[in-house]
Amino acid sequence: MYPDVRKTRPLVSDALLDKFAGLDAATVHEAMGKCGAMTHEIRPVDSRMKLCGRALTVKCHPGDNLMLIKAVSMAGPGDVIVADMGHILDNGPFGEVLAVDCISHGCQGLIVTCSVRDSEALVEMNFPVFSAGISVFGTSKATKGTVNHPVVVGGILVNPGDIVLGDRDGVVVIPYAKAEAAAEAAMKRRESEAGTMERLRKGESLFEIYGYQKVFDALGVTEEA
Repeated sequence: MYPDVRKTRPLVSDALLDKFAGLDAATVHEAMGKCGAMTHEIRPVDSRMKLCGRALTVKCHPGDNLMLIKAVSMAGPGDVIVADMGHILDNGPFGEVLAVDCISHGCQGLIVTCSVRDSEALVEMNFPVFSAGISVFGTSKATKGTVNHPVVVGGILVNPGDIVLGDRDGVVVIPYAKAEAAAEAAMKRRESEAGTMERLRKGESLFEIYGYQKVFDALGVTEEA
């Protein structure tokens, strides 16, 4: 039986993290076969925020941030804390104080299923936080949870050590075992899209480039002559 707090997890290399840091969430999501995207309610506190790192997962009882505080104490450079804290929006278990704690450990950001508070301070210190909302409500520190066990956040299973990439479009989760292949596929897609956009600038249309007339023909779409 695993302990509630696990200290070991698989870790991808810094070089691989750097590859994903240069990509956008939508491109990675598409390159993985439209998989891994969290639902739309997990949004950045500020649209300019972007995060990329290895998932350090935590599960807390709703309205209690005891295990989140423990997870922050364990975080290191390149980590992003991914927290299942229930779905009570009038609940702000993370704010300025814990953000300072995260930054001092080299943590790259937080993804959480509930709300956060001290949003102005989070923006000013440029600490990336993706949450379901903003709330001033406080929390207790009295209930057992887990650290570095699988969690479900934004409808996606997140395992410790998975890569999480977030920007203003949302968050995508890249499973640890598929990270190398996903990075290669995403970079190829980015190059392909760059070529497509160059053709568009020269006057072609997306309808023509991707051959969508064949789809029209198969659907029996008719056009005025």
